[in-house]
Amino acid sequence: MIEMDERDLDALLAEDPGGPVVMLNLLRFRPDGGRESYQRYIEALGTEIHGRYGLRVEYLGDGGRALVAEDGQAWDAVLLVRYPSRQAFADMVRDPDYRAAAHFRSEALVESVLQPTVPLQGRVI
Repeated sequence: MIEMDERDLDALLAEDPGGPVVMLNLLRFRPDGGRESYQRYIEALGTEIHGRYGLRVEYLGDGGRALVAEDGQAWDAVLLVRYPSRQAFADMVRDPDYRAAAHFRSEALVESVLQPTVPLQGRVI
């Protein structure tokens, strides 16, 4: 699955512990221009969407060979994006400007993981 629907956003908000959220993005690009399409997605979002919803890219990196994983679990890229809240993330995804650019993301990816994370705040696993 590449895109989320309204039920996914409703579940994200229903499980909201409050505070910021860092979204883990694991990305597997289509071999025929996927990286380029994802770049168009990033450019289409531009600084306006970033500023409007307060998102900040914490980390972007190319994936390497997975050292410990099941077959097929190597990812082309890893992206960590911080949002001030889950509500800010949901509002962004529902924004017409975002939706106008989202097709570039869908066209870019074969597979993806999008997982919300929250800080442990002093807790040990």
